[in-house]
Amino acid sequence: MLEHPSAHDDLVDHLVRSTPLRRGEAARVVLDVLAYFDETVEEFVRRRHRELQSRGMANQEIFERIAAELPHRAVAPPGLSLRQLRRIVYG
Repeated sequence: MLEHPSAHDDLVDHLVRSTPLRRGEAARVVLDVLAYFDETVEEFVRRRHRELQSRGMANQEIFERIAAELPHRAVAPPGLSLRQLRRIVYG
């Protein structure tokens, strides 16, 4: 996940100064956020599909929503068609 935690010391320091978090809690938050944004496109699509499907949404609506969410990821992936999204989930 993170090889050199000291690379983010400035961010941890900022969180400690600007929030009620203690240093250890701030470091955990940074690691959690980095892990969240380390998710690959495929992992994100599969996870979001499961989450939205568990809410009772239909596949058409799910894939349209995922397609709309993808460009807003920290590192926007290439545009994927609805068919490509389906193939990630179902192979």
